[in-house]
Amino acid sequence: MKKIGIFLLVILCLFSIFIGVGEMHLTGLIAGTKSQWLLLEETRLPRTVSIVLAGSMLSVCGLVMQKVLQNRFVSTSSIGMMDSARFGILLVMLFMPNSSIWQRSFVAFIFSYIGVLAFLFLTRLLPKNNPLIVPLTGMMFGNVIGALANFFGYQFQLVQNMSSWLQGNFATIMKEDYRLIYLTIPVFIIIFLLLQQIMVLSLGDDLAQNLGVNVKLMQFCVLGLVALGSSVVLIMVGSIPFLGIVVPNLVTWYFGDHLNHSLAFTAIFGANFLLICDLLARVLIAPYELPVSVVVGVIGGIIFLTLIIRRRKFA
Repeated sequence: MKKIGIFLLVILCLFSIFIGVGEMHLTGLIAGTKSQWLLLEETRLPRTVSIVLAGSMLSVCGLVMQKVLQNRFVSTSSIGMMDSARFGILLVMLFMPNSSIWQRSFVAFIFSYIGVLAFLFLTRLLPKNNPLIVPLTGMMFGNVIGALANFFGYQFQLVQNMSSWLQGNFATIMKEDYRLIYLTIPVFIIIFLLLQQIMVLSLGDDLAQNLGVNVKLMQFCVLGLVALGSSVVLIMVGSIPFLGIVVPNLVTWYFGDHLNHSLAFTAIFGANFLLICDLLARVLIAPYELPVSVVVGVIGGIIFLTLIIRRRKFA
C-alpha cells in the first residue's frame, strides 16, 4: 500500500508541475526551451516541493498532537496554535514592519508554542469523558486569540494585509522565497527519532511516567517541534484548515493506530491530499485560481463532519 501511495505521489507531482496558466510541455523541456525551463525552475518546481512538504508536515503534526493529547479531533488549527502564531505575526507587522521572513517565522514559532502550552494547561481542567470537548474548547480558545488579533488589526488597519498574507495559497511561491519550507525536513527527522517516546506518551501520563518517560519534558519537546513545523508552513503558505485532522484520522482508520505504520502513510497521504486540492484550485475556475485553503476547507469539512457522525453512530 505504501508503494501505491508513493506512486500516486509521483504522478500527482508531475501533474502539479505541468498543469497551470503558463503552458509547459515535456517536449519543450527536452528541446531545452528557455521559457519553459525558467517556468519550471522559478515557480512550478518550488510550488510542488512546498505542497508536498506542507501537506506532509501539517498531517504529521496533526497525528502527533492527537497522540500527545490522546484525542482524535485535535490539530494545530483546532487548539489555538495557528491563531496564536497569527497574533504574533500581527505584532511583528505592527512593530517590525521591515522584518525578514526568518524574524517573522521565529516570532510566529514563539507565539504558537506559548499558545499550545497554554492550551495544554487548559486541557488538564477539562472533563475526560467526551472527546469533542477538547477540540471545541480549542476552537473557542483560538477564536478568543483570533478576536484579539482582529481587534488590533482593525485598530491599526492591518486586517487586509494580514488576511491576504495568511490565506492558504501556493500561487505566490517562487524560487527565491520558498527555502524556509526546508526547515520541516529536520522536524520530520526528529519526530521520527522520538517515535517510541511519542507512542509511550499516547498511553497516558501515568503509564508513560511508570515506563520511565519524563512526561512534561517530552511533551514540551514534541509540542515545540509541532509548533515549529506548523509555524513554518503558516509563514510560507498560510492557514490550511482541517488537513491535520482528517488525514491522520483516515490513515489510522485504515492502517491502525501504531505510529510505526501510520506515520509514513500520514506524511504520504497528506502530501497527496494537498496536491489534489491544489490541482482542483487551479482548474475549477481556470485561468483564475482559488486559494487552496478554500478547496481544503470544503473537502476537509465534509470529511470531518462524516468522521463525527460516524463516531456518534458507533458510540
